[in-house]
Amino acid sequence: MPATAWCSDVAGARTRRRLVLQMAVAAVAGVGSLAAVPAHAGYNIFTGEYSVPQAELQARIETRFPLRLNYAQVFDVQVTKPRLGLDAGSKRAGVTVDLLVRSPLLARPLAGVLVISSKLRYDAGTRSVRLVEPNADRIDFQGLAADDARQLQAIGQVVAQQALQDYPLHTFQPEDLRYGNRVFTPGEIFVADGAIVVKLD
Repeated sequence: MPATAWCSDVAGARTRRRLVLQMAVAAVAGVGSLAAVPAHAGYNIFTGEYSVPQAELQARIETRFPLRLNYAQVFDVQVTKPRLGLDAGSKRAGVTVDLLVRSPLLARPLAGVLVISSKLRYDAGTRSVRLVEPNADRIDFQGLAADDARQLQAIGQVVAQQALQDYPLHTFQPEDLRYGNRVFTPGEIFVADGAIVVKLD
């Protein structure tokens, strides 16, 4: 084989190896970027964190609704269409729901929107991340003056408590808290972009 041909083959092999290496690095980088917001709940061995994506949490909270509640034996409240909101960097989850309030004291049913925020707490007995101390942040009714809406704020707080207090937003399976021979204990809970993240100790 001529020396020039041999050199060409060696250079070609090196080029191919370099291309394969570049493709592998790109693939790994792609996987890393996708793992930032997982498609499903899972443990990240590099960060020691377990992430539950918003889509799974939304599907879970939808199983809680619709609800029909009664306030002061006078107001009948229908609660529907929960929308989960996650504010990155906070330690609270938000839930927006639609309300329909009926009462003999009202000339007509009132349609409105209630915005609730809630702390997140891990319950070891049930291995679940739960919503605790939900608060009615805002309640708005269509066609109702602000002063009248404020008088109905108490209804919003009752709805928040009865609908979401101690509600299990995510439940760990035993295998979720085990990696190899190591068993983890959930610790700090915080909200990231599009997910709830639990530190595993």
